[in-house]
Formats: sequence, C-alpha cells, structure tokens
Amino acid sequence: MLEAVKVALDPTPRQERLLEGHAGAARFAYNLMLSHVQSQLARGEKADWSMYAMRRWWNEWKSEIAPWWGEYSKEAYNSAFESLSAALRNFFDAKTGRRKGKRMGWPGFKSKRRTTPRFAYTTGSFGLIEDDPKRLKLPRIGRVHCMENIARRVGAAKVVRMSVSKHAGRWYASLTIERDTPTASAVPGGGGVGVDLGVKALATLSDGTVAPNPRHMGGNLRRLAHAQRVLSRRKEGSNRWRKARTRVQRIHARIANQRRDGLDKLTDRLTRTYTDIAIEDLNVAGMVKNHRLARAVSDCGFAELRRQLVYKSMRTGARVHVIDRWHPSSKTCSNCGTVKAKLSLNERTYCCDACGLRIDRDLNAAININVAGSAPETLNARGGDVRHDRRKSVAQTPVNREPSNARQGV
Repeated sequence: MLEAVKVALDPTPRQERLLEGHAGAARFAYNLMLSHVQSQLARGEKADWSMYAMRRWWNEWKSEIAPWWGEYSKEAYNSAFESLSAALRNFFDAKTGRRKGKRMGWPGFKSKRRTTPRFAYTTGSFGLIEDDPKRLKLPRIGRVHCMENIARRVGAAKVVRMSVSKHAGRWYASLTIERDTPTASAVPGGGGVGVDLGVKALATLSDGTVAPNPRHMGGNLRRLAHAQRVLSRRKEGSNRWRKARTRVQRIHARIANQRRDGLDKLTDRLTRTYTDIAIEDLNVAGMVKNHRLARAVSDCGFAELRRQLVYKSMRTGARVHVIDRWHPSSKTCSNCGTVKAKLSLNERTYCCDACGLRIDRDLNAAININVAGSAPETLNARGGDVRHDRRKSVAQTPVNREPSNARQGV
C-alpha cells in the first residue's frame, strides 16, 4: 500500500534559494508547454499532450529556449510535464464523459504570486540518507535538514516519490512510500458506537461521550481579520505586501494545523477503542452552499474526519460503517422507533409523542446511527445526487436530512 509522510524542512539560505529556483523552473516548464499545446491547437494541428511527448519536445528545444536549464534538476521539469499532462487528460475525459464528477476546466497558466511553489522527484538518488536520519537528499540542492526524525517515520518502507512545496513561508517534503498492508494484531474490544457529527458539538457518541467543537477559526478570527486589513492597505507586489501576505498565510496554516491535530486525536481514539464505528454520509459540499453555515461547517472538517477514520481503521482492525444520508436519524425515537414528521433545528431536546422519551437530540441521533450501522445491510452511501424518478431530469441534492425553513438559516 502507498502512504504519505510529510515533514517540515529547515533549509539554509542557499538551499532555500535553490528550492525557489527549482519551483520556478517547474512553473516555467509548465507554462511553456501549455503555450506550446495551445499554439498547436490554434493552428489546427494534432497536439500530443502526453508526458513523454512533452519531454521529447523539451529535450529538443531546451538549449535554445532556456540556456539555464542545467542549473536545476531535470526532475523539476518532468514533474511539471506530468502535472500538465494529467490536467489536460482530466479536461478531455470530463468533456467526453469518461471522467465522473465535476466538469474540469481548461488548465490555466501558473502565476508566480498565486501559485504554490512545488516540484517533485520520481527518479534518481533522492530521499533518505543512511547515516543521517534527520536529513533528506535533494539532487542539485544537497542534504536538507528536517524538523524531525524522518527515517524513524518511514522505517523500512520504500520511497517512490518526493514532492517539495512551500506553504505559509515554510518548505515541506511529502514522501510517498510503499509498504506492506498493515495487519492489526488485536481488534479493539470496545464494541460498536454511533457518531453524530454537528456544529454545536463536533461529535456525539452513542455511549454518551461528547467531543466539543473547538471552533479554531472563531478563536483566531480577530487576529486573522486584523492581518487581512493590514494586507489590504499594502501596495500589491511590494516587500511589505509580501510580509503581510505571509502573515495571513501563517494564521491560516496555524488554524489548519490546530484543526488537523484535533481531528487526529479524535479519530485515533475512536479507531483504537471501538470495534465498529458508524458515521453519517454528510453532503458537506451542499451544506457549505448555505452562507450562514458555511464557515462553521468548514471549520469542523467533517470530510477530513471521515477520511482519517477510514485509513486509520485499516491499521487497528476497526470497521467503519457509513449510513445512508437519507436515514432519519434525528427524527427517529431511539426507544420505540417512532419517526416524527417534522423536527426543527431549534429543538435541541428530542421529545417522543408516542413513548414520552426525552433525550438530547444529538445523543438520540447517535444511538440511531449505531443501530443502523449494526444492521446486516448497511448502505454505504457515496454521494446523494441520485435521480429517484427517471422521468425527471433534475437530481435531488441533499443538504440536510431534516426539514427546515428560511428563518432557521438551513
């Protein structure tokens, strides 16, 4: 199986200039080849946008177009051709219907200001250094120091690719490693649990445990707003503008790191404690279309939580069950099974009219999710844009399983 290991780099000033140069060379090769393909199409010629065709054309003309090409590793140019070839292939596959999902647009040119500096190594002598566990070997750049012991994280796995990128003023190396599929030595013995995700409480478990929502964006919103105001007053392109932009990027990176750390701890605890984990199939893309809830929903990281549960359960032996998004978990009584016709979001306590049960709304939903997840025919829903009536051309896009009105903002 393939696994990604990301580590922060600590380059010297000389190495940092070389990293910037490699990223610039990759950006130059990408824009040059995209311009070449567009000129071929404009002349009515048959354009070959495969990575190997781009590489052959570059090797033929690189000495005339870019006499400085030898200053940087050939892998920087090859990674640009690989990226452009994949982008063009996705565009034409989406246009002809061979690619599912959202329609892909025509690739655009990469801007020096707005594009994330990046390049990759796929061949050659790169990666770990045998006698130095805290350094990585980058051809044409040298031995770059890492902020942690990267050899311990990789272990005996084989490094097949290394991507280098810059985010919020810091360089990172992402190593794609190939290792044997892990086998769990002992399956967790905590039984099954249902997880109800929400904004008020990030996760409510069917056993009564509540994981509060830390609201990292809200805690840093004032600092972020101040940094953005300072950035708006700077002249774009100036040195002070670059410093102000880096400040905004670092605040965003800090929020993302805090969110990822909290989700890592939560999902690690779930996969190491419970045997079966049942979660909802939320339509996050539809939920964020509501501008009143978009920031709160995005701050929770529902999609990242589900992604981490899936790959961590493979390591511990736990099983993840995804419940159909149309399942009325919040409107169903966990005691007698009566389903309410309407349940507004303002009602935080579930009151059953049939048996008189009074229980917290999220806890009631978590219990129902646990019951649905333990059913023998649990539906593993992957997307709710389904056409229930073939005679209708409009598909139903679920945003929330509960009815509401415009006054409630959902």
